[in-house]
Amino acid sequence: MDPAGGCPHADNARLLARGAVTPVVLPGDVAGMAVLGHDALKEFLAHPDVAKGAGHFTALREGRIADGWPLKTFATVQGMTTADGDDHRRLRSLVSKAFTARRVAELRPRIETVTAELLDGLGRAATDGGGVADLRRHFAMPLPMGVICELLGVDAEYHERLHHLSNQVVATDIGPKEAMAANRELVEVLSTVAAARMKDPGDDLTSALIAAREEDGDRLSPQELIGTLLLMIIAGHETTLNLITNAVRALCAHRDQLALVRSAKASWTDVVEETLRWDSPVSYFPFRYPTRDLTLDGTVVPKGTPVLAGYSAAGRDKAAHGPDADRFDITRESATRHLSLGHGPHYCLGAPLARMEATIALEQLFSRFPELDLAATEPELTRHASFVGNSVQELPVRPVP
Repeated sequence: MDPAGGCPHADNARLLARGAVTPVVLPGDVAGMAVLGHDALKEFLAHPDVAKGAGHFTALREGRIADGWPLKTFATVQGMTTADGDDHRRLRSLVSKAFTARRVAELRPRIETVTAELLDGLGRAATDGGGVADLRRHFAMPLPMGVICELLGVDAEYHERLHHLSNQVVATDIGPKEAMAANRELVEVLSTVAAARMKDPGDDLTSALIAAREEDGDRLSPQELIGTLLLMIIAGHETTLNLITNAVRALCAHRDQLALVRSAKASWTDVVEETLRWDSPVSYFPFRYPTRDLTLDGTVVPKGTPVLAGYSAAGRDKAAHGPDADRFDITRESATRHLSLGHGPHYCLGAPLARMEATIALEQLFSRFPELDLAATEPELTRHASFVGNSVQELPVRPVP
């Protein structure tokens, strides 16, 4: 895997032509595997003999993974993403009690208001920038970051720092010292947030998580609380940020698809689902581990191997989405069959919030700036320095009313 990331689609296509499952070399010469094909990935994500707990990661358990390994947080953070069985159900149940459908639905008016305010700011930034503004910086990032932080009760003073640290955590090209420092600071910031909510509880998700208990009196441990907050900060804004960015890029490059929405022949929901399939916000997500030697699509995945879930590859798998899987088509019948928000017991708990944010963002953006277009060509855009996140670092646009 290229630690510098880049656009994954050409490499994905070459790999998929060879098979749905492939061995990969992770940073630090760590042997791993990736599941790329749609059907194989769907089977793998829900397989009863596949675990998320780091105790199943053979090389880590045997002490062959360095402390500064850039992907170590994905394996060792304590929370839902690294728990299995009853422990996973316990953690998910606790979070679900605080992350209810009612809470998400109640956020809609606030999301609509924040979106409108950010669009005002995007327009001002373009005026100050000679007609060009960075859509990620002024719109696609502060919207989901503001929403998830408001939901969690995180003060605005932490937003920019949390975004920077989140970027460091998902980066795959940074050195051991930088990786360890970013993880340490992120834990420190979130511990400060948790301590403030313990002292002064409010009507926010962090306070609810602290107070949440199962019937037998169990609750989140301090480590699980910080791990859960870390997960929600990163997953709660990085993925939606990439989703909005990738959708805008896709629509600007496919004006015929934008015209379908404007003529009511398709919906903004269709745009969101096709973007999730065609240009998944997450390219390869770490990690899952077979608890026994597992044969998947004719390929043996050895017990204890760290496996990447290849969401961007599965989204363009022609076996699942037809010979034109590389084409962006918001009327595609198979669009909703994507796996970009997961599958099985670890399906993304925040999926309804991400979909709602992206739909509101896109509808308001193109209503306010119907002639919005990119101010750079696709080759000129700098990609994420990561094979985990899938998007660009900046998106210069001309927001024309």
